[in-house]
Amino acid sequence: MYGLWRPRVLGAWKVPASGPVIFAVNHSHNIDGPMVMGVAPRPTHFLIKKEAFIGPLGAFLTGIGQLKVDRTAADRAAITQALDLLAAGGVLGIFPEGTRGEGDFASLRAGLAYFAVRSGAPVVPVAVMGSSDRPGRLIKALPPVRSRVDVVFGDPFDAGDGSGRRTRRALDEATERIQKQLTAHLENARRLTGR
Repeated sequence: MYGLWRPRVLGAWKVPASGPVIFAVNHSHNIDGPMVMGVAPRPTHFLIKKEAFIGPLGAFLTGIGQLKVDRTAADRAAITQALDLLAAGGVLGIFPEGTRGEGDFASLRAGLAYFAVRSGAPVVPVAVMGSSDRPGRLIKALPPVRSRVDVVFGDPFDAGDGSGRRTRRALDEATERIQKQLTAHLENARRLTGR
């Protein structure tokens, strides 16, 4: 990442040095996940759509510990792998919007709340900014070479209400809390970076 672009990393010191953590990352460009993996202070394992695991790229993603997920149904294997990763004290990266979009955390899926409530891991909001500002001259699908991409890590927070409940209502309430935290982090990241 540092060889192709000029990442500016803010707030990495906020990431807990040990124990399970969930990165909740906005997603507006294909390089957002790799950028976070490249600059995060701890090794990160993302839930990535199974369609990306094709040919040599699939072997590479598996080799670096990324988790394949079928987004069309509840993927029990991916859920188990992610919970095992968190139980072992690892860092799980999730795009809570489920797919690439505006990257504004406007519509969250319930997956992030489920993993946060079930594992008890703190959620660290991560805003990647500048990756989709303009296309590159040589490769239109990538940001221009040597352009600045900001990665802003926020304060960790607990998504659950402390009761340990895992009911549908508890997950809905956790999703609301998460959305408020992520939206506030994104606004703060915009102020910090001037984007």
